[in-house]
Amino acid sequence: MYSRSAELPQDFIDAPLAHRGLHDRGAGIIENSLSAIEAAVAEGYGIEIDIQAASCGEAMVFHDGTLDRLTAETGPVNGRTADELREIVLTDSTDAIPTLKETLEIVRGKVPLLLEIKEPGHSLSPDVGALEERVADLLRLYAGPVAVMSFNPHSVTAFGRFGLAVARGLVTCDFQDAEWDLPEQRRQTLANIEGFDRSGSVFISHDARNLNTAAVERIRRKGFPVLCWTVRSQEQEDAVREIADNITFEGYRPKIPEPTPLF
Repeated sequence: MYSRSAELPQDFIDAPLAHRGLHDRGAGIIENSLSAIEAAVAEGYGIEIDIQAASCGEAMVFHDGTLDRLTAETGPVNGRTADELREIVLTDSTDAIPTLKETLEIVRGKVPLLLEIKEPGHSLSPDVGALEERVADLLRLYAGPVAVMSFNPHSVTAFGRFGLAVARGLVTCDFQDAEWDLPEQRRQTLANIEGFDRSGSVFISHDARNLNTAAVERIRRKGFPVLCWTVRSQEQEDAVREIADNITFEGYRPKIPEPTPLF
């Protein structure tokens, strides 16, 4: 028997979500950096960021499983301690890799914050729980609109065991990219979003390139919010909003809708 999480707050529908913060490499503002997070807060956008585990178990804000793409270092993120990672400067930036704790202290509930829990590789293994527990411990002290999601249904389920009234959801796509080193039957199960109920999810964030699927429509018909990633132009936004309740964006500045008057 599954247990649903808290509902996704309306804040996650009202303001577009800046993908990995409001980053602009040309301006020295790198994805998932404190500068990108501060920039999103300043402009009133929601924020989507990625969470990886350091070797000591600390929750770090970083997308890739390895350091190679965004720093001068190499090797796995989970091969370094939090203290070591906090000393690594992001390429073309003065920012270092931040912890989730530092990020929460900056956002402080001013805008909605969507956390994607990552894992090394793309195995979507059931061997999870430690990072989810650390995220839960940090969120117990956080006041503000926050939600947690993952591609891995096991991760979403694990987070739910820690008893927080926090919305949780699945990141979804067609799972056909080569990066998903999974058996075909598992890919199909994931693409069909079959883990939605079992994980207690209350929303999805789906690949904007293939929103028009029976699985996404099934979630919509049940009345659950559909977010999408990653929208990169106003033209694309106009198209996906025929299906999606909100967008995760980068590379342009979407309009923030005016709040609906109460009377």
